Amino acid sequence: MKTLSRIQGIQKRGFDITLALLGIFLTGWLIVLAYLIASVDTRSHGLFTQQRVGKGGRTFTLYKIKTMRPSQHIQTTVTTANDPRITCIGRFLRKSKIDELPQLWNVFIGDMSFVGPRPDVPGFADKLNGDALVILSVRPGITGPATLHFRREEEILAAQPDPDTYNRLVLYPEKVRLNIEYLQNWCFKKDLRLIWKTLVG
Repeated sequence: MKTLSRIQGIQKRGFDITLALLGIFLTGWLIVLAYLIASVDTRSHGLFTQQRVGKGGRTFTLYKIKTMRPSQHIQTTVTTANDPRITCIGRFLRKSKIDELPQLWNVFIGDMSFVGPRPDVPGFADKLNGDALVILSVRPGITGPATLHFRREEEILAAQPDPDTYNRLVLYPEKVRLNIEYLQNWCFKKDLRLIWKTLVG
């Protein structure tokens, strides 16, 4: 199964480091402000951390601004648009993607890339096999073809009677297909187009 060459990998990583540093410099103040607001809004530590599966199947800690309050009655990692755990301010942070900004640090330290397969929680990516293993040959991304294709994922899941099952049997397999296709046809210009599409919505 084709994956990125060594030269392509170096090119991609160099771009990630440069853009991550620029992003942290420009939005550092916004990350701090969002963290403080989220801390008050969720009545807890405003930074959300979660173990995700990254390159080579290695787990890493993903950082986001917290947008939900915990619930003893809801334990799923699948989030729908009408999830009662999401706060009012949290909905704004999620819609504006401000909650994703701390992942600039994940990109800078090498856990993630700007573009790539979205990192999944254990139980999904670590179960990949066959041709799909190519997904674990690269760093997961903040955005990517599957992320953009399912940009309204939370609304799709909210319309399902069993969101967990629908995500596992329908959405996730399609994401795998899109990510394999992306890696088989990777080029730097395509990454730039995906970043642009993410920014302009």
